[in-house]
Amino acid sequence: MDRAKLFSLSQYTLPQHLISRVIGRVAACDNSWVKNTFIERFIKAYDVNMGEALEEDPRAYACFNDFFTRALKPEARPIGQGLVSPADGVLSQFGAIEHGTLVQAKGQVFSLTQLLGGSEERAAPFRNGRFATVYLSPKDYHRVHMPLAGRLIEMAYVPGRLFSVNEATAQHVPGLFARNERLVCIFETEHGPMAMVLVGAMIVAAIKTVWSGQVTPLSGSVETTHFNQLIELARGAEMGRFQLGSTVVMCFPENVEFDDALTLGQSVSMGQSLGMCATKSGMAQTPEPMA
Repeated sequence: MDRAKLFSLSQYTLPQHLISRVIGRVAACDNSWVKNTFIERFIKAYDVNMGEALEEDPRAYACFNDFFTRALKPEARPIGQGLVSPADGVLSQFGAIEHGTLVQAKGQVFSLTQLLGGSEERAAPFRNGRFATVYLSPKDYHRVHMPLAGRLIEMAYVPGRLFSVNEATAQHVPGLFARNERLVCIFETEHGPMAMVLVGAMIVAAIKTVWSGQVTPLSGSVETTHFNQLIELARGAEMGRFQLGSTVVMCFPENVEFDDALTLGQSVSMGQSLGMCATKSGMAQTPEPMA
């Protein structure tokens, strides 16, 4: 048995949520020795570029979480044209949603309906659409931004496991992204609906959104919130963040066209153009962000 498969199988028996809670407490610790040690070792291990951070001094952060979700200087991530990457990371998969399934890895697919919390109604607009998966890179900027301008319609917390998310588990854990705990956010855009799915993973201590703060589930079932108040976010605006890292899966209608130059496994930066959209009338357009 190869090491990747053995690593993936070992996670079935681990106390995933307990491990994540323990790591979360360490990451939130404001003891100077603890947080400075973790931050400085992380910077060295991942060769983090602190020159692009709004606060360049690693010791100025109150805790590891604050460092990990650090803000960048305004010019560090210019917003490109059309559909843009929501985060720094690796473009692990992208393409067409076929017969209600998305590609997880070579030989592995998963259900669109399960990914979006089990609702056929929520999944229907994306059944023949497009998707892209971005795995957030540990060394880079770690907030999640809007690929398109949109108005928030619905949010659903979906309970689940907390398998690690990496190449090994994507290959060997069936339906990984539709099994892990996740937050599904549905937006209405001028090009049609858009789903942003923030997927949790082992040692991800929390998921936050800009409109509701930290998402704290109250039960072990899907919890859905509908938004009647106006919550609009511009293309490139922050929509959420992970305290420690994971993955974003984006779902769009079929009028999205990815750039021909994109390749599986390439590194992307937040704000980098990934493709173009067509308006509901069918004319291709690269929209300006909402004011």
